[in-house]
Amino acid sequence: MEKKQVESIRRKRRPKGMAAPLNINFIHLRTPWVIAWWSATYMGFAYFSMGSYIKGFILIFLEALINVNSRLNLAILYSFTGRFELAKQVLDINWLLFYVPIYIFGIWGGARLTVDLNKYSLLADRGESTMTPFAINGIEIAFLDKRKPWVAAALTLLAPGLGHLYTHRLPTSFYILAWWFIITIKGHLLQCVHLTAMGDFAGAMNAADPQWLLFLPSMYAYSVYDCYVNTVEYNRLFEQEQQRFIIDNYQSLDFPMPS
Repeated sequence: MEKKQVESIRRKRRPKGMAAPLNINFIHLRTPWVIAWWSATYMGFAYFSMGSYIKGFILIFLEALINVNSRLNLAILYSFTGRFELAKQVLDINWLLFYVPIYIFGIWGGARLTVDLNKYSLLADRGESTMTPFAINGIEIAFLDKRKPWVAAALTLLAPGLGHLYTHRLPTSFYILAWWFIITIKGHLLQCVHLTAMGDFAGAMNAADPQWLLFLPSMYAYSVYDCYVNTVEYNRLFEQEQQRFIIDNYQSLDFPMPS
């Protein structure tokens, strides 16, 4: 018969994470400048990476709204190809100036939140915090188990969001998949792939909408990185939970601990 986990272990002031039917959310050590970089590449991705979904949704929505209406991606394309006058003509300054304060907040807020959560992660580890590894309700099941990081990365290369679906990070998966569908349709990505495969490179260039397609590099890069790191950390959390459970239930109190 399995022993009941003691109250001091089940209820911790600083939990390591939680498993809910729609998401497995947890904290682990991160590098602040890496999170700040993801905020710089696409506002909101940093908050998604840390499991702060409400803030992430707000910033990602604002990123899409301001970028599309200011035609920022198109101006970036023209600037990189030396057509600076065209870049000036397509930019909508009224929308672009909204970008500056939100962009600064996204980078600063992501780095600050990373530092704070790193402190809580260290305290949770030192306090030997654990989490319930299984959650179930009428619509979904969530549980910790070992997953393969390369599988998560490979699924993401097929379609951004599938890797997060594999690691049961459903809010991130839902948004990235939905946004990828919108970008694919608006940017005529599949049409460009078809024309390229048929050898019609000029037709593919004419069909492409760079304003939308330039969202894809940051989306793919973030999705591969984040789902890979999450899978590695999921595996580590699974091992910690198993170790904690075995110590609590099966290790003798007289077991000689290393001095």
